[in-house]
Amino acid sequence: MSFAFDPLLPVWLIVAAAVAAAVLVALGLVRGVRGTAIRAIALAALVLALVNPVLFQEQRDPLKSVVAVIVDRTQSQQSDERRRETDAALAQVKQKLSRYPQFEVRVAETTNDPGNDSPSSRLFETLSSTLQDVPTARVAGAIMITDGEVHDIPSDAGALGFKAPVHALITGHEGETDRRIEVVRAPRFGIVGEEQTIYFRVNDDGKASGDTADVDIRLNGEETARRSVPVGEQMPFTFKVPRGGQNIVEFSTPVLDGEITPVNNETVALMDGIRQNLRVLLVSGEPHSGERSWRNLLKADPSVDLVHFTILRPPEKQDGTPIDELSLIAFPTRELFVQKIDQFDLIVLDRYQRRGVLPILYYDNIARYVRDGGALLVAAGPEYAGSDTIADTPLASVLPAMPTGSVAEKGFRPRLSDAGKKHPVTRDLPGAGTNPPDWGRWFRTIDTRDPKGETVLTGADDEPLLVLDRVEKGRVAMLLSDDGWLWARDFEGGGPYVDLYRRIAHWLMKEPSLDEEALRASAKGHDLTIERQTMGDSAPDATVTMPDGSSRTVPLKKAEPGLYRATMRAPETGLFTVKEGDKTALAHVGAVNAPEFRRTVSTTERLAPITDATHGVDTRVAPSGGSVETPPIIPVDGEVRSSSGNRIALQESGESVLRGVNRMPLFAGFLGLAILLLALGSTWYREGR
Repeated sequence: MSFAFDPLLPVWLIVAAAVAAAVLVALGLVRGVRGTAIRAIALAALVLALVNPVLFQEQRDPLKSVVAVIVDRTQSQQSDERRRETDAALAQVKQKLSRYPQFEVRVAETTNDPGNDSPSSRLFETLSSTLQDVPTARVAGAIMITDGEVHDIPSDAGALGFKAPVHALITGHEGETDRRIEVVRAPRFGIVGEEQTIYFRVNDDGKASGDTADVDIRLNGEETARRSVPVGEQMPFTFKVPRGGQNIVEFSTPVLDGEITPVNNETVALMDGIRQNLRVLLVSGEPHSGERSWRNLLKADPSVDLVHFTILRPPEKQDGTPIDELSLIAFPTRELFVQKIDQFDLIVLDRYQRRGVLPILYYDNIARYVRDGGALLVAAGPEYAGSDTIADTPLASVLPAMPTGSVAEKGFRPRLSDAGKKHPVTRDLPGAGTNPPDWGRWFRTIDTRDPKGETVLTGADDEPLLVLDRVEKGRVAMLLSDDGWLWARDFEGGGPYVDLYRRIAHWLMKEPSLDEEALRASAKGHDLTIERQTMGDSAPDATVTMPDGSSRTVPLKKAEPGLYRATMRAPETGLFTVKEGDKTALAHVGAVNAPEFRRTVSTTERLAPITDATHGVDTRVAPSGGSVETPPIIPVDGEVRSSSGNRIALQESGESVLRGVNRMPLFAGFLGLAILLLALGSTWYREGR
């Protein structure tokens, strides 16, 4: 309630009237005029009426104080026990707060951000957003239900932005244990065939579970080693990088009895394998138009060390030239095909024929090289169908197509076979989408019978043109024409000879992306993409095993011929295992060592500095892992200045909102008229006597 004045006349006029009244009253007093006191009261009442005093009365409604209840629903809180404790604690807190109508309760849940590759528990961010529209004076306090492992705790209470208690209700119990394995240091890249070392460590959080731990190590899904390592010590693992592209080294340790979560019992190191200084042996049987195409292609790749020999002077060539006058380099057959054959990543026989240069035993050596994991490319010409064909040597045991002895001289445009439309070597070659393909013609193919492996390109009359085959551990490719150089010369528009030759070479050298039967998994953000490359007509559903051990069946849909794909949203962070038949693929979603899984044992220590500074409580809701019991809640009038023991104190702000104001002029209406009439009547009455 308050007073104010709202003058009915200009202030100067009212002042003049007041002065005049004061003079009259003064004269009356000096002269002793009877009734001067009553006249003074009447004149004062008149002046007061002109000043018009007004009484204001405010109408206010009390405002509720806001209580923020922040519930931790992050991945470390997803065990059955912690979910039970969290739900029970939340229900009790809401029930107890419902007894106090002066509090407005805002419940907010914190989950791991799906777009964050390094998940963490950020409860104070959620608290800030929950109270962002609340004046600091109306904040009654905050109650956090969490395991205590919070990763955005402010450095001091002043950074909260309000002065009110922060309370922590901790799930979990004393004596918890969690074993986790982490990669301490790992190289990002490695050269194929060379050794690399990854350092890892097994840690026990909470209650110790032993001095040693068993660790299984898998490389690209295949078990490589099993170690028993000291807990808490950094240990090395040395291996040879097996292939180009991404390599996944997986470390896992068995789940302990009563362990908090199995998610951090596995971790991976991702390493890109780089092929450096690929050694390729190119042997041309004789000079011909296509020889330069192979040489130029291989020499253009800076990572290829090319050894090229062309047979210019076979043994049967006798022209009388003395040997000491020849400038030709002798063909080091023993050194290449006996001593150093295993050092080559690829051997290319370009229109090579049996002419006595290589002893017959050396062909058997090349066949052994292939069966042991080597790569052989045969670019055949008319000599393959002749009497000196290499098909009549021990090399025939690894060749996928045997010649019939005839050569087809007929113009044709190479086409993709049904298998070639599915095979990654030829599937999306530029120009292959039309029928016939938008490529220049070739004019010669070698007739063969009963080809093995996959015929991915066909020539005239749908005869095999490019055949790919696997022989035990190795691979063989046969190009049954020597006209590929026409594409290089841009004849009739040419064709994708660079792409074709390079893919053939990379498939032979076991590039994983070109495998015809493969299961791949990759993660981008929290999207897990599964791809199944197959030469079959369909792909069964894939089974995805989550980091927590649960499984999900994912149907694969046809994306391209021979390629089936599916994308799913990963519900959590960690290592995902994808299986389809006998094939397995691994993908890690999110950061490998995310903060959310570095420590999962519940604790009352991390939040203690904030709860102590704000006079809050920090207590476990189920200390022994049994029934849940939350502390009582008490409202406090004004600021909480001290801790209330094991009670949740919440402050009442006393804030209110103005709903309206009642305005009452004191000399208006009947009251003012009555006062003036009474004063004037008293004067007249006095005069009458």
